[in-house]
Amino acid sequence: MFFSPRLFKHPDFKLGMRELAPQSLGIAAWGLMTGVAMLKSGMSVFESVVMTLLVFAGSSQLAAIPLIVAGAPLGVILATGFCVNLRFVVFSLHLRPFLIHLPRWQRLVHGYATTDISYVLFTRKFHQPAQSEAERLRQEAYLAGSNCLNWSSWMVFSLLGIALANWIPPAWGLGFAGILCLLGVQCSLASSRMRILASLAAGVVAVLAYHMPLKLNIVAAIVVAVALCMTLERE
Repeated sequence: MFFSPRLFKHPDFKLGMRELAPQSLGIAAWGLMTGVAMLKSGMSVFESVVMTLLVFAGSSQLAAIPLIVAGAPLGVILATGFCVNLRFVVFSLHLRPFLIHLPRWQRLVHGYATTDISYVLFTRKFHQPAQSEAERLRQEAYLAGSNCLNWSSWMVFSLLGIALANWIPPAWGLGFAGILCLLGVQCSLASSRMRILASLAAGVVAVLAYHMPLKLNIVAAIVVAVALCMTLERE
């Protein structure tokens, strides 16, 4: 990862890695099966590797793969990926006060590398932006450490899945470990009635609309959950 060299020497960099380590096994299993799924879907090795390195978003990758294979319009593929990753807009807005003092290229690196799990761990540990330079460095080092292990686990095992796609059958269901990992993150974020209601509404709609073409049930679930929350907030 292209983080500032001084972060790697900070004690909180190792702390961030250590606290994310229990979730890294789920990330690795999910990355492995995502790599397998890309190649099994008909994508070439080159396309799979490029998608892994550039996209770095397992949920949107898995949502986009069947659409690409089905020959869906580019607009539908992009809209699906956009909707699935909308949560990262919220993450970015929340993290902005913590990272706004950094140069743009460093903020872009953190934005690229931060995922659900590293975001949750960071916001649990740090509730307010730092006021001193030393505390700012501590916060950034912790986030960089968790992001580094998260990114490395995903990349190594996703590329390994691409390399071993012909020897790892999808029937093994290792991707379910990643789902369980995300489910744990979701449960930890369900800290209010509004969030619990949004999760339940999205889950119900996704199941009921499962047979919609081109995986549009995902988009429908997001739209219903957002609309419901916006309506309730106005009342």
